[in-house]
Amino acid sequence: MPGILQDGELILYGFVGENYWDEGFTALEVLNALALHGRDEPITVRINSGGGYTDAGIAIFNALKTHKGKVSVIIDAMAASAASIIAMAGDERTMRTGAMMMIHDPAGEKRGTAAEHEAMGELLHKQADLLADIYADVTGKTSEELRQMMVAETWMNGSEAQAQGFATVDEAAQAVSVSAFDYRTYNCAPDTLKQLSKTKNWSAEPQRSPAASVAQTTVNQETKPMTTQPAADANSASPNTDKTQSNAADEATAERERIGKILNCDEAVGRTELAKYLAFETSTNFEDVQKMLAKAPKADGTEKPAGDAPNTQASTYEQHRLRSSNQASNYGSQKTTATATLNRADIFAARKQA
Repeated sequence: MPGILQDGELILYGFVGENYWDEGFTALEVLNALALHGRDEPITVRINSGGGYTDAGIAIFNALKTHKGKVSVIIDAMAASAASIIAMAGDERTMRTGAMMMIHDPAGEKRGTAAEHEAMGELLHKQADLLADIYADVTGKTSEELRQMMVAETWMNGSEAQAQGFATVDEAAQAVSVSAFDYRTYNCAPDTLKQLSKTKNWSAEPQRSPAASVAQTTVNQETKPMTTQPAADANSASPNTDKTQSNAADEATAERERIGKILNCDEAVGRTELAKYLAFETSTNFEDVQKMLAKAPKADGTEKPAGDAPNTQASTYEQHRLRSSNQASNYGSQKTTATATLNRADIFAARKQA
């Protein structure tokens, strides 16, 4: 993936705060790029992002606001949520034809006591007020007006963003394709964006492995109210029963081997939780998992259990990542070993044959 500083322009495409769906950028990358470009030099910032982490968006906004040179922001296609905050740092803010901007309330996911949930609610309200103040400084609107727009989840095209003060220019130029993102996580996203997320498989939900899917189906069946089932005819067995059972056994064996390879490969060292998640919660083949693990950063020191993970004030659209990391951490809190993992696969495989 090329750096975000290209030909003197800052290219902020993808997820704010992390590389996701093979696109993304961090606040540290922006700071380094600005230092390399020169603090006194004018810079063009091109944005195409469905959003990301609120705190990362604020950090990038502040980095651009303190840049001594002129900052010209161009929305190539999308500036939603945290990306819209970044756009507010521009001395000039240009919306290309077909580009969109969205502002909304920040959101977060919390596991804990009622008091902890209340504390999270207070924090989100405070964070929303701070974001409204940033929009207010740029647009000239009151913070109260902007809070209403945020609660309603407001989507704007170029002319609307310019009329509302979020953009200074509505440029008659061709917009590029919108950035990869699961726009279905937004309540009021346009239907075209939701359909695009479905077509492109930009899913916020982790893909489950075949074995896990079979296990979930079995659980659902077991929790249904009991009904009277017709007795099976002993002579009605299909001649293909043996073949079906053989195929199921082969699939179970292959799944156990895939899980074992993932958990015991060199690339899994220092990335245990990610390896467990990819092994149990996805059907990704071993070769692709190797590549993903090789690119992922290693954990610093001992990996923390889920209960020690810092609270993240994330927006609704980022809950998919929190759910994924929570699932991976849950496996870690059980201190699953390679041997235990294979036994788990045996259980899934057995259910598949049932």
